[in-house]
Amino acid sequence: MSVSRVSILFLLGTLTSGCSLFAPAERDHTEASANVLETERLTVAAGDEDLKESIESDPDNKSADKSSRTQLDDAIEPSLKKTAEDARQKLDTPKQENSAEEVAVSDLWQRLRSGFALDHDASDPRVQAQLNWYKKHPRYIDRVVERGSRYLHYIVTETEKRGLPTELALLPVVESAFDPFAYSHGRAAGLWQFIPSTGKYFGLTQSWWHDDRRDVIAATDAALTYLDRLATRFDGDYMLALAAYNSGGGTVSSAMRRNRNKNAATDFWSLDLPRETRHYVPKLIALAKIFDQPEKYGIELPALSDEPYFEVVKTGSQLDLAQAAELAGVDIDEIYLLNPSFNRWATSPDGPHRLLVPKENASTFIAALEKTDPSQRVSWNNYKVVSGDTLSTIAKRYSTTPSVIQQVNNLNSHIIRIGQRLMIPSAAKQSETYALSASERLASKQERSGKNSNGTRVDYTVRSGDTFWDIAREHRVSVRQVASWNGMAPGDPLMPGKKLVIWSKSKQPAMLASNNRGKGMVRKVGYQVRKGDSLSTIANRFAVNVRDIASWNDLNTSRYLQPGQSLVLYVDIRNSP
Repeated sequence: MSVSRVSILFLLGTLTSGCSLFAPAERDHTEASANVLETERLTVAAGDEDLKESIESDPDNKSADKSSRTQLDDAIEPSLKKTAEDARQKLDTPKQENSAEEVAVSDLWQRLRSGFALDHDASDPRVQAQLNWYKKHPRYIDRVVERGSRYLHYIVTETEKRGLPTELALLPVVESAFDPFAYSHGRAAGLWQFIPSTGKYFGLTQSWWHDDRRDVIAATDAALTYLDRLATRFDGDYMLALAAYNSGGGTVSSAMRRNRNKNAATDFWSLDLPRETRHYVPKLIALAKIFDQPEKYGIELPALSDEPYFEVVKTGSQLDLAQAAELAGVDIDEIYLLNPSFNRWATSPDGPHRLLVPKENASTFIAALEKTDPSQRVSWNNYKVVSGDTLSTIAKRYSTTPSVIQQVNNLNSHIIRIGQRLMIPSAAKQSETYALSASERLASKQERSGKNSNGTRVDYTVRSGDTFWDIAREHRVSVRQVASWNGMAPGDPLMPGKKLVIWSKSKQPAMLASNNRGKGMVRKVGYQVRKGDSLSTIANRFAVNVRDIASWNDLNTSRYLQPGQSLVLYVDIRNSP
C-alpha cells in the first residue's frame, strides 16, 4: 500500500509544485479545523444571535505554526489518487438508502447510536473539559442540531455504507457547527472544511459558479473517503485517523515514531501532537457521549425521524435558483441551504446538473421541471454590442462569465464587433432574491428591534465612484456597520444604482458602498499575521481591500504588521481564491 519513491517524486511535481503531496493540504486543513469555537465565531458573525451567549474564550484553541509538518508518509496508497472525472461520475448518480432490514430503528438518533464504535470511556481530562463546556451551553447543541437536521440522515447513511463508526457523522459539528457556508482563516470551506488544495486532490471542483467543497454530496464523499483511507493507514485506529484528518498523517506518524524511540505507547492519548489536535478528538468523543446519553448530561435532543430530508433531482441543464424554488414550492433560502455550493444566481452551466430539494417537494419539482423548456430555465437578454464593450465587461454587467457567453453564442474567440447581437443568460430576479440574508430584510429587522435608534435612516442610491470607505466615514459609522445593515461583504465592489440603508450619525447624507452578495456568504475570519505578511498580500489572499482591513482593525496603513498580530477579516467565500 505504500507509494514508491518514484511515484512520489512524480506526484511531487504534478500536484504540489515543489511541496510534499499532502503537506499544504494537511497544514492548512489543521488551521482550518482547529476548533468548534472558531467556527461558532464565524456563525455568530453571519447573524446567528442565539449562539453569542454560548461562546467562551479557550486558551487552548490558538493555531500553531504548521510549517514543520510537511513530511510525506509512504503509507499513502495509490488508490487515494482518484480523479475529478471519476468523482463527478460517481456523485452525479443518486445513492440508494439502506433497506429496513439493514437498519431497523425508529428514529435517527437511535440509528446513529447503533453504529457507535469508538471508545467513549476515555478518562482523559480533555474529554471532561469538553463535556463541561457542552453541558454549560445546551443552546449550542440545539442550534447545531437544527442546522444539521437537513444533512445528518444522508451523512449517517453514507457512513454506514462504508462500515465506518457513525460517530464520524458528528464530525461536521466540530469542523463547521453544521454551517454549510462556514469559512476559516485557512480558507477552508463547507461542512467538512476542505481547503482548496485538499479539495482539488479529492476531485472537488472550485469555479466562479460552483464550489464542491460546500457541496453536501461531493464533500461528504471526499471527507469519508479521506477518513476511511486514514483509518486503513493507521491499522484501523480511528482516533489516530481523526487526529490525522485535523493535523495531517505525517504529523501523527512523526509523533508515533518519537514515542516508539522512547519505548512509549503510540495511542492517541499518549502522543505529543499540536495543541489544537490534542483537543480536536476529545471534542468528538464528548459529543458522542452526549448524543449517546443526552439525558445524563441534561441535554434534550429534538426528535429526528429516520428518513431522508432531501432528494437528489437531475436537472439536465443550467437552472435559475429562484425559478427552482418556485418550481419546488419552497423558499429560495431552502434551495441555497441544500445546495450551498452554488456561488451565483443559477447552477453551473457545466454541471453538476442536479439539485437537492426537500423530499416532500421533490415530486412537485420534478413534474414542474419536466414542463419547463430547457431554454426557459434561465432568463436571456438579447444584447447589442456597443463601442467599448468586451466579453469581460458584458459578463460582469450580467453576473456571468466570458466563457459562458462564448459557449452560448458559439464564439471561437473573445473578439466581438459593434452591433453584434449576443444572447446573455441572466438572473430572473433582483440580486436581493438570491441572498440568504437580503439587505431589505436585515434593515427591516434592525429597524423593528430598535438597534438603530441612535442614528437617522438614510436611503441611498449608489453612484459611480462611491467607495465603501468614504461612505462609512462621511456617515460617521464603521465599515462593519454599513456592511451589516445591508447584508453585504465589506470588501464587495459598489454597483451604481444599488439601494442601500444607512443609519447615519451625520447630518450630511453620505455615500455608501458594497454590492449586496448576501450575508449568508460572508464570514468573519480571524487571521494571525505571519512573517513576511503585508496588508497587500493578506488582501490579495482573501480577495478584500487593504483599506477595509485597516478599517476593520483600526490600523495605520503606514505602519508595518508584526508577526503574531491578530486581525479580523470579513470574507465573501465565493470570491476568495
